[in-house]
Order: sequence, then C-alpha cells, then structure tokens
Amino acid sequence: MNKKIDLPKNRLKVILHGFFYSGAIGIAEPSTVLPVIVNYFSSNSALIGLFSSLLRGGAVVMQLYAAFHTQSYKLVSKPLKIIFIFRLITWFSIGLSIYLFGKDYHYLTIWLFGIGLFSFSFSAGFGTVYFSELIGKSFSNEYRGKTIAIQQFMAGIGAIISGGVSGWLLTHFKEPYSFAYLFFISSIIMSLGYISIILMKEFPKQDVSVKENSFGKFLKNSIQILKNDKVLQTQIVTRLLSYSYLIIFPFIAIKAINDLNLNKSFAALFAFLLLSGSTISNIFWGKLSAKNKNVLTSKLSFILIILSIFLATIATNIYTYSTVFVLAGAASDGFKLSFSNLIYIISPENKRPVYIAIQNNLTSLGLFFSIPGGILLNILGYNTLIIIVLTILIFGFIYNFKLNEKNYLE
Repeated sequence: MNKKIDLPKNRLKVILHGFFYSGAIGIAEPSTVLPVIVNYFSSNSALIGLFSSLLRGGAVVMQLYAAFHTQSYKLVSKPLKIIFIFRLITWFSIGLSIYLFGKDYHYLTIWLFGIGLFSFSFSAGFGTVYFSELIGKSFSNEYRGKTIAIQQFMAGIGAIISGGVSGWLLTHFKEPYSFAYLFFISSIIMSLGYISIILMKEFPKQDVSVKENSFGKFLKNSIQILKNDKVLQTQIVTRLLSYSYLIIFPFIAIKAINDLNLNKSFAALFAFLLLSGSTISNIFWGKLSAKNKNVLTSKLSFILIILSIFLATIATNIYTYSTVFVLAGAASDGFKLSFSNLIYIISPENKRPVYIAIQNNLTSLGLFFSIPGGILLNILGYNTLIIIVLTILIFGFIYNFKLNEKNYLE
C-alpha cells in the first residue's frame, strides 16, 4: 500500500470534520429550519426556495473556475485555509445581521441574510474542489468509500445533536433572536470542523496537468472531456434526476406545521428525523460502498425518496410526516455517497478536479430546483406538484439502470 494514502489519522480528521461541520450546518438545516427562518421575514414561497437553494447549491457555480486552477496544484491545503476563514466570517455575519436588524427591519435583514448566504455558499465553490482533491489523493477507492460513509454517519450524529440545540433555542428564545443565536453557536462548531481538515497530512500530487493559457480554452477542453466520456454523461443525468425531490421537499415541513397546527419548533424535530435517517442509513451505505456497490446504492436511494414523497401526499398525522423525513434523509445520503465515490473512480488523477467540477456544475441545476418549486407551488398547490415530482423520480429510477456497475470496477 502506498504509504502516502489511507492514513488512519487522516481518516479521523475527515470524520471529525464531518461531525462538526454538519453539526454547524444542521442548526440551520436547509429543508426544515432554514425555510422557517426565512418564512419569519417573508412568506414568499419563491424566496424560501431561493434561500434553501443558495445554501445547497451556490458552491457549484464557481467550481469549474476553481478546477481550472486546481488541476496544476500539487498542494491545496493553503488555499483551503483561506476559504475556511472567509466562510466562517460570512456565516457569523448572518447571525449578526439577524440580531441587529431582524426585529425592526425585515426587508434589510432579508437582504443582508441573502448576501451573507450568497457569499458563504459561492465561496465554497473553491473549497469543494480543494477539499475533493485532498480527499481524492489521500485514500484508495474502497478506503475512501468507507471513510465517506463513516464521515456521513458521524456527520449525521453531529447534525442530530445540533437539531436538539435548534429545538431548544427556538423554544426558549423569542424570534428573531433565537435565529441569530443559531448562527452564533453554529459558527463556533463550524470552526472545529475546519481546524480538523487544516491538520490533515497532505502529500504533493505527482501527476498534475499543465494549466491552459485561458479559462476559455479550459472550458473547451472540459466540454470535449464530457463529449468523449459516455459514463460521465450518464452519471450526470442520473444525479440531476435524483435532485428532483428538492422541487417540493423544502416546503413539506412548512406544510406539516400548518396542516397539523404545530409550533415552529417542530421544524427542529423534522430536521432531527431527516438527519436520523441520514445517519442510520450510512451503516448500510458504507457496507455497500466498501464492496464497490455504489450504483446499487443510487438505485436503492431512488426507491426510498419515491416512497418518502408518496407518503407526503397522504400524510395526515405527525407519524406519517416523521416517516417522510426519515426516508428522505436516508435517500439523500445514499445519493451523496454513491455519486461522490463514482466520480472519484472514473476520473483520471491529473483531471480529477476537472471531472468533479464538470459533474457538480452540470448537476447544480438540481440544487436550485426549490426555486421553480416555490413558484409552481403557488400556482399548482402541493398535491399536483408532488405528483409531478413523483413522475420525475420514477423516470430517474428507470434511467439509473443505464449505469453499469462494471464500468466502475478497477
């Protein structure tokens, strides 16, 4: 075994990063807690969808440009530190804006909230590519798959704990100050996750690409890579279809709270259930990934998310809604693990940042599905929109069979 990869200490630091970072983000979970926060300042469904999408998908927009530079880097730790510091400042600034202006200046607060969220999310475009490159060269495929599964499991534990923190803050402190406290506390937790990655031992990458003379030429080369790689094409379409549940999902928590006449603190309960599903499922997903069964993982995830959305159409009590979030959490982490590991497997070492950026950029539309989802929700209503989402997901499940496990065997 190459002494520069599969170091247990590096695995531990990646796992700790998952625990602390997801614990921080989980305090403002984008499918449950964040929509409730935004809804306090504006009841516009499209705006709620926009903010939810910004937290999920803003990072991907910058990834191709980041990959343009990163492909020639032997080391990525130094620029990664800069990104971490910037993101931490912007995340804390969101809480500060809510604390200072949230009570009396809703319009100003929502603008400052949006600017902070935009800066936090889009700066991650560079961070994601640097981080993926660090993970890609630090572990072999099987070791990495199991590492990611353990990381996601511990991330779920951290997020579950943070869900309890969210519920306590939302219950014991008045709005909007409770929202500000969420961001203050999560900033502290987030810093611990960043420190874990900064302490990873990084070895220089030997096989690097010579950077093109211009970003335009890099884009042409990237397009050519996509045209020539049929496996990459199929993988991108499948992943994009898997995101279609986001058209409706960020609004299900609000629907449950309104239909069942629940306190807004129940958003934290739904976040807890969502993250519990994610956490527990990674025990199973990790075993499949260790056996290089990533395609099977994506198929099973489609089944779970289809079942989750279907139950949302018939939910009339807290127990059914609880099942919706548990199943969705399991499916979400299944998709995340499978497609994350699949792109590592098919990408050449010298072009790994490019492959990751191509997949993430082209599937980024899916991360913004909640924006048209909010618009369509105002027009069509929940039931019709859920039927549309189910149809897309069923098509995605069928299309998923075009992915052949044999293409990913070493």
